[in-house]
Amino acid sequence: MTGSPPGTPPEGAHVPSRRTVLAAGAGLTTAVATAFTLGGTAHADADRRLRALISRMTLEEKVGQVFVTRVYGHSATAPDQADAEANLAELGVRTAAELIARYRVGGIIYFTWAHNTRDPLQIADLSNGLQRASLGQPRGLPVLVSTDQEHGIVARVGEPATLFPGAMAIGAGGSRADARALGRVAGGELRAMGVRQDYSPVVDVNVNPANPVIGVRSFGADPEAVAELAAAEIRGYRAAGVAATAKHFPGHGDTAVDSHYGFPVITHTREVWEKLDAVPFRAAIAAGVDSIMTAHILVPALDDSGDPATLSRPVVTGLLREKLGYDGVVVTDALDMAGVRTKYGDDRVPVLALKAGVDQLLNPPKLDVAWNAVLRAVRDGELTEARLEESVLRILRLKDRLGLLADPYVSRDRVGRTVGTKAHLATADGIAERTTTLLVNEGALLPLSPRTHRRLLVVGADPASPSGTTGPPTGVLAAALTELGFTATALSTGTAPSAETIARAVTAAGEADAVVVGTYNVSATSPQKALVGQLLATGRPVVAVAVRNPYDVAQLPSVKAYLASYSWTDAELRAAARVIAGAVGPRGRLPVPVQRPDDPASVLYPIGHGLGY
Repeated sequence: MTGSPPGTPPEGAHVPSRRTVLAAGAGLTTAVATAFTLGGTAHADADRRLRALISRMTLEEKVGQVFVTRVYGHSATAPDQADAEANLAELGVRTAAELIARYRVGGIIYFTWAHNTRDPLQIADLSNGLQRASLGQPRGLPVLVSTDQEHGIVARVGEPATLFPGAMAIGAGGSRADARALGRVAGGELRAMGVRQDYSPVVDVNVNPANPVIGVRSFGADPEAVAELAAAEIRGYRAAGVAATAKHFPGHGDTAVDSHYGFPVITHTREVWEKLDAVPFRAAIAAGVDSIMTAHILVPALDDSGDPATLSRPVVTGLLREKLGYDGVVVTDALDMAGVRTKYGDDRVPVLALKAGVDQLLNPPKLDVAWNAVLRAVRDGELTEARLEESVLRILRLKDRLGLLADPYVSRDRVGRTVGTKAHLATADGIAERTTTLLVNEGALLPLSPRTHRRLLVVGADPASPSGTTGPPTGVLAAALTELGFTATALSTGTAPSAETIARAVTAAGEADAVVVGTYNVSATSPQKALVGQLLATGRPVVAVAVRNPYDVAQLPSVKAYLASYSWTDAELRAAARVIAGAVGPRGRLPVPVQRPDDPASVLYPIGHGLGY
């Protein structure tokens, strides 16, 4: 395994203090950091100094600044052998330090599957290792570390970090104070680990129940409510010193195709876009959002060229920059997704994105191809160096506002004082209690009492943990109910239970006083319907919890008590258990309408529906 770049201390070395960094005389970073204190200077003076910094960068360094890439491994210099080999196969280097030295990238994105996020202290050490590697280069600049920590069903950093309910749960709670608290606490924990840019919140208005990629990642179907909650969360992140990212512009909420695997087309008119999709983005901009992510979707009413929004100058520059007046950082959605690769090759996509007006190129499938394509486009005159420098300036403005140019390092001590504290966990639990929604309660079946229904069987789907550190859902529910005085037994039946599995569940139900079943994205043909039907036939009371989409309730109209938790992380499931037991009352209200499955024009449960005790 090759070593780190010359002048880069080993990863376990002492992290320089802020004073040491400022006095290091390491070229451009020192010159800029001296000028930019945490309090900042006048905007014009700041830009003047940043432009002076850019004028001393090489073209290759400027190209590097606009790229944000994955890299495998828990360490910047000493990844596990398998991760080093994965880096070599995909990126042509063995370590993150080597990647930074070769491409001078401006950003790194953390993923669980890339083994970047084992635990909070390791994440902080990795972040410091990336900064040392970058600052050790000639004219070295700090790296902007990012991740997708939306909470709910998308979370890259798991326990012991604090995990909050997802956006649709927050929508069900309807509290701007809770949304802001989420941003403040979650942002503070990310910053303590060296992550300064979070690709959250999702501000898409989810008006399509069949949306396979947004769904519960959205605050809901009411654009004004989405706007209010998104703005509050963004303000929370900003207060924590972390860049929030509103996504996915111009609006991904009415798709039936997942842009990871296909090319969605949205048929909204310009008028519908103005009244629906644009509303939360306007609110995000007014709240000072630091970055906005583009969508790999086609909206013919906004640009009929056939290009995805990520590559569309009318959308990125015409709408976002000029009409909405946004001059912050625009980041692409991941460039390895199918939605942006259907029309152009991987060498054209990054160039066209920059020409459209974006600033950060996120996770290209082949970094060498993308990096060299941008370099070649500038050298050949297709992309002017002045245009490239516009993006570099926006990126450096953001790094400065986040304090990276003054002090890019994090303290291990602060990790212990900040991440997953009792106060933060209590905040998450309290928010979750205010989001659980009671959709159906015929005959006042809920709440259950241990005096009358002591023996509970908990069955249902056990989808993999969003963060890799929670669940399984049936086990979490059973444990929480047992703590509340019941004797609860868990039996995982999966998302597609077989006849044998259903029979086993029915037999177990015969020994229980009531059954709690977790449902997951139930369709008209889902075997989960057969499971619930046969459980109901036993005569035992059945309580259902939709652990993802609240639309499940429409497929199971015979269930007498139905709750929506909007996700299956531990905080949401524990809150659902407390509602089932009556330890707290249900307070959530549907942020989306639930329609009849056989007649989408007919609404079974409108926005705002939610029962109490």
